[in-house]
Amino acid sequence: MAGTRKSGHGIRLLRAAVAASLASLLLAALPAPQARAAATLTNAGFETDGVGTATPSGWSTYSAAGQNAASFTESGGHGGGYRLTHWSSSAYKVETYQYLSGLTNGSYTLSAWVRSSGGQNSAYLALRNCGSAEQRTDLPPTPNGAWIRLVTSVAVTGGQCTISVNSDAKAGNWLNVDDLAFTSGTTGLAVKGVDVSTLKKSEDLGGTYRTSGGTTGDALSILKSAGANYGRLKVWVNPADGYNDKARVLSTAKRIKAQGMKLLVDFHYSDIWADPGAQAKPAAWAGHSYSRLTTDVYQHTYDVLNALKAQGTTADMVQIGNEINTGMLWPEGSTDNWTQLAGLLKSGASAAKAVSSTTQIALHLAHGGDNALYRWWFDNAKAQGVAYDVIALSFYGYWHGPLSALQANLDDISARYGKKVLVVETAYPFRLDSEDSHENIIDTTAELVSGYPASTAGQAAWLRDVMNVVEAVPNGRGLGVVYWEPTWTAVTGNGWDPADPSSGNGWENQALFDYDSRLLPAAGWLSHR
Repeated sequence: MAGTRKSGHGIRLLRAAVAASLASLLLAALPAPQARAAATLTNAGFETDGVGTATPSGWSTYSAAGQNAASFTESGGHGGGYRLTHWSSSAYKVETYQYLSGLTNGSYTLSAWVRSSGGQNSAYLALRNCGSAEQRTDLPPTPNGAWIRLVTSVAVTGGQCTISVNSDAKAGNWLNVDDLAFTSGTTGLAVKGVDVSTLKKSEDLGGTYRTSGGTTGDALSILKSAGANYGRLKVWVNPADGYNDKARVLSTAKRIKAQGMKLLVDFHYSDIWADPGAQAKPAAWAGHSYSRLTTDVYQHTYDVLNALKAQGTTADMVQIGNEINTGMLWPEGSTDNWTQLAGLLKSGASAAKAVSSTTQIALHLAHGGDNALYRWWFDNAKAQGVAYDVIALSFYGYWHGPLSALQANLDDISARYGKKVLVVETAYPFRLDSEDSHENIIDTTAELVSGYPASTAGQAAWLRDVMNVVEAVPNGRGLGVVYWEPTWTAVTGNGWDPADPSSGNGWENQALFDYDSRLLPAAGWLSHR
């Protein structure tokens, strides 16, 4: 019901809905029919009955308010001719479900292709009555009409389980579901991380952090309690303010490991921010030849990682460069010269493996929804023989496209290169106004992602949905998600420019702590999946 379907139904759908409503009235005194119990899903693609069927074959429909007609089949499926739709011109609550029995006890995963108008009080897939806690996956808004695949897992302990599609919706809200599958196996995310690179400077300048209940505490402990299991730290070579250098990284790494979290080290190979538009060499390396730069990369990488290992905080994962769409250490390491860029990447990776053979090597690009970019970049890396373990992506929806583009890219590159994929940067605003005098990076409604307001609920939904998309990557190759700079609150002196103490922070409205320094609800999603 995406696109033109949001503004109303055509004559054919109206007739189908009227017919379904009449059928509902005739059966109002009867209980909802129980789907035939089976060990596999029946009519999982909704192809059996055609258009306008209120209760598809194999499924049951339930609405406490007698609104069964809000659930029906219509044309326009994901993988076939038809799909399940929930819609009504008035507010409605409806469930479409199928009961399975005779299951072998164990772990199972439900996958489904979905799309949704958004705006519902709730819209979700559920696995319930399976002998363990009910599992739910919320449907993301997809106003562009693109289908998204979601998964959710459950432990079956009593030989039975109910697969359920649920809507508690306002008038005109809609969802589509198609091509469900219920198979053995489980899903989940190994990495639920937080980039805390600015934390030490914030604390040194008086920044404080509180639990959602208002109790002041250590930010890392608060985030760990919320579910974070990875800490990410950027490394600059000789930063103007002395933060994010080797000494400060070693200090914060101890705290990360003391919380029982794993450590991801992000080498920028610069004295300041490195990203697709800026890959400046450190001042100390400015006049070095390409050959000398490969030695610089090796020595710097080895020095930091070996010091981490020596203090008992060996890095679990290392990024060789940060958002290196256009290369690093310009101009020598630009993508205009792939042979030289590959040599720098190999030098950094070999240093990391020399310190610890178990440390995972990640290569990190921005623009996580741009599949053409990733194919071009990693095809070149493969042709040059660059070895790595993980493809890391930045994905900010207000810059990098819809969730469907992220999913398409993750699915493709994980299969094409046989690698795990990690969204190593994402974030979303919980409000638009600024707490300090510096303009926020995202501060107008026009910049927001459709379906995700700048609110605590909108921020939480964004993180939830990005995590759901990564979890759904086939063959368990979706490694996880890292939230970028959740502790970068507005603290005087902790601004964008390490050389300018008066520079402000444009990120405090995307942190995971609010303007009263309390943990925000979005952090709770770190304990899910």
